[in-house]
Amino acid sequence: MSTARLYNITKTLLSYGLDELIPKHKIPWFGKVARGSLFWLRNQHKEKSHGLRLRLALQELGPVWIKFGQMLSTRRDLLPHDIALELAFLQDQVEPFEGELAQKIIEKALEINDISELFSEFSQTPLASASIAQVHTAKLIDEHSIEQDVVIKVIRPNIHEQINADLALMEKLAKVLAKVHNESKRLRPVEVVKEYKKTLLDELDLMREGANGIQLKRNFEGSESLYIPAVYSDYSRSNVLVMERIYGIPVSDKDALMAQNTNMKLLAERGVEVFFTQVFRDSFFHADMHPGNIFVSREHPENPMYIGIDCGIVGTLSKEDKRYLAENFIAFFNRDYRQVAQLHVDSGWVPHDTSIEEFEFAIRTVCEPIFNKPLAEISFGHVLVNLFNTARRFNMQVQPQLVLLQKTLLYVEGLGRQLYPQLDLWKTAKPFLEDWVKQQVGPLSILKQMYANLPFWAEKMPELPDLIYQNLKRAPHAHQPQEQKVSHKPLILGLFGSATMIMATLCYLQYDLVAASIAIGLSVISFIAAWRSA
Repeated sequence: MSTARLYNITKTLLSYGLDELIPKHKIPWFGKVARGSLFWLRNQHKEKSHGLRLRLALQELGPVWIKFGQMLSTRRDLLPHDIALELAFLQDQVEPFEGELAQKIIEKALEINDISELFSEFSQTPLASASIAQVHTAKLIDEHSIEQDVVIKVIRPNIHEQINADLALMEKLAKVLAKVHNESKRLRPVEVVKEYKKTLLDELDLMREGANGIQLKRNFEGSESLYIPAVYSDYSRSNVLVMERIYGIPVSDKDALMAQNTNMKLLAERGVEVFFTQVFRDSFFHADMHPGNIFVSREHPENPMYIGIDCGIVGTLSKEDKRYLAENFIAFFNRDYRQVAQLHVDSGWVPHDTSIEEFEFAIRTVCEPIFNKPLAEISFGHVLVNLFNTARRFNMQVQPQLVLLQKTLLYVEGLGRQLYPQLDLWKTAKPFLEDWVKQQVGPLSILKQMYANLPFWAEKMPELPDLIYQNLKRAPHAHQPQEQKVSHKPLILGLFGSATMIMATLCYLQYDLVAASIAIGLSVISFIAAWRSA
């Protein structure tokens, strides 16, 4: 199947003349062989523009390729305007499948004979159609016989087979690349494809998407920056998802946003804040933030709110990843390139024998020109190319666990550029990150960690006095001659520390956080004093 799929991919690319977009001297030998041996397939759509041919080819190749086009569509600085405009249609205007088939899928998934049993209205004409699924509008009759405006998302039929075939081919190509490419150790193609495979397969489970949406909604409950539609879990299945219908303005429709006098500066700044809040506060971020999934509320344009849909792809970061990223960002904002270089070495992303001085100079050369400029004047495409060359020069390894974050950063930057080109990205993000780092290393962070461990200490507390007594008996003075007086000070201090820890637990359970904090402080001091006097 992989061989047949490879032929189909080659056939599609050649028939749409996409090989003409690559300079002849850059085409590898096997590409030239395919181009010559399949000469009858050469560009059968010469009357169409480059952008339209690229969009149609990606659309014909299926979801894996469509998603690649979606990401490219946000990079207006890397693509000609006509190509970026065409790729933007991949975000929510992919060719739909029959509405009657969608209705049958819904009825089968919900185990009903007719869709009118649960929905008073159902439109067979899709509201939007994307690479993985399409959306239909309906009116849900809830348990109180109240009609609710909803949308029903339906996974495309027979999509699993096509995706599995493409992913199998990608895995084989990644393994071949890892063996023959000089930079395979740094680029880690096998690991990257494995991470992408997991993400894509997760997106095919709409129950997972529903759970993601519920989590994101809870994280931003009461927020003025982001709203996530409600999910009707009782009427959702792995291939069908029922959600609250929203009536926002697509974030890509800048004319409509301007017509209602939307505060574009605040909107752009909130986009940056929402991203960093999800990543660093929640460790749970929407990782598919292309314009087709982002809307702006029509209410209060002077205080604009984002509306996020399609939560099928989310990313998470470990504490170590967050700390490393935050420290890197802050070092970049402070132009402390030596710290950036040192962090890369300490984390193991570049070899430990890397010259800090040389790496610092290389980073400075790439990044220094971008500061103190509005976003409109920064060519991030140029910066990315230079950073890639720097990474190759210093054998920097690709980190698969951060692939989603990197993709999301591209989306955020693309949105910021479209909404408010004068956005000061650094000024918006730096205070947020500095506050976050302070919270991670300050006294409040220590107290929070202690509070998190209090249930464990409450369980172990009855054993603590006995353990302290037994350990103090084994202390050096326990083996001294009988006539020498033994100090009971360590035991008294240890018992006092145990008592104050019990008090802290009780105060915590009563939500008296001030008293709990004082008790924890006394307990820590007592245990330290007992240890030093033992």
